[in-house]
Amino acid sequence: MSGKRSLGRRFGWLWAAYAVSAFGTSLSFGAFPLIAVVVLHAGPAAVSALAAAGLAVGAVAAVPLGPWVEFRRKRPVMVATDLVRFAALLSVPATYALGVLSFVQLLVVSVLVSAADITFNAASGAFLKHLLPREDLLAANGRFEATTWTSIVLGPPLGGVAIGLFGPVTTLLADAVSYLLSALGIRAVGGGEPRPAPGERVKGSLLEGWRHILTSPALRPWFFNTVLVNTLIMVPVPLLTVLMLGPLGFAPWQYGLAFAVPCLGGLLGSRIARPLVARYGRHRVLHVSGVLRVCWPLGLAFVGPGTAGLLLVMAIELGVITSCAVFNPVFSTYRLEMTPTDRVARTLTAWSVTGKLTTAALTALWGLLAGVTGTREAIALAGLLLLATPLLVPRRPAGAPEERQEAVPSASGPS
Repeated sequence: MSGKRSLGRRFGWLWAAYAVSAFGTSLSFGAFPLIAVVVLHAGPAAVSALAAAGLAVGAVAAVPLGPWVEFRRKRPVMVATDLVRFAALLSVPATYALGVLSFVQLLVVSVLVSAADITFNAASGAFLKHLLPREDLLAANGRFEATTWTSIVLGPPLGGVAIGLFGPVTTLLADAVSYLLSALGIRAVGGGEPRPAPGERVKGSLLEGWRHILTSPALRPWFFNTVLVNTLIMVPVPLLTVLMLGPLGFAPWQYGLAFAVPCLGGLLGSRIARPLVARYGRHRVLHVSGVLRVCWPLGLAFVGPGTAGLLLVMAIELGVITSCAVFNPVFSTYRLEMTPTDRVARTLTAWSVTGKLTTAALTALWGLLAGVTGTREAIALAGLLLLATPLLVPRRPAGAPEERQEAVPSASGPS
């Protein structure tokens, strides 16, 4: 049978809620540093602190929330975190209109949104595992992945136009409204959801999430691999921004184009992920796409000026994004399958907290490193370290029965 197989009305509402919040987030891409610079006249140090503190403090704030989420129904938690993000983001255009917006408020809002993001993602992963049977998880994650990349292709350019026409806080207002609409969509999912048994709360610490990850032969190598890969892909981005908009002389619209067009590869990768697993097996697809996503970034150290340099950045980003778009839904599904239902929220929270703290720390470290070695050298070092990350993952899958059943039936077609 060709085409997409329906995953049901409830998943349709969940997907719609995800889509509207994803587009809202993409519209407001870069809004916090822009507001800090344009409205509050903050300097580079303050803008860097805003980005790093939002990640780090938000991650720390989310630590006690993982166990809290685990032992509650997940859909109300998702609605609540959407409403928290709605209220926090709405406060920025409100105080801007009143003329009392401050840098401290931006910092607080950034932390609240970061903590709510982690909490929502943990709850939504657990809820998805409850909502759909195992054979539909990859199709669902593929659709989420395609939606994410579609929003990134369209959102930032439209957000830039909106800021130019209506002012610097416009996109944050749109993002706030998107979370309100997402909350309404999640409420519309409806249906029952079992409440965790009270006896399960004895082992309620987030340490249970890290313990599960580190004692699982299936997840432990991928944990270290994905945290390092995601971090080493992200840390050179500010340095590349400085390089392209500074010494290389690219205009802002060229910089935006260099990262928007390659996101089309995300649509391609997310659509072919399921057919690839059906044909070659999950383990092979994870390994090949996992290796491919780290082969490209070293080339960013050699970007030059002019059209050739712009095309090189676009080609590298296309390779990275396409590979990641294949890897991400397959790995997200694998991680859900390898995690017991009563530990999904804590595992996802522990994973996300580790990733955000690592990214915040290494982003700050790479900024210092660039000051010592030079921008290109720091970008090159991140690329070289990425090439070593596949060594963290064994060539053969762990021996769990679930992992040997790699192929996914292709009856439903590409996601």
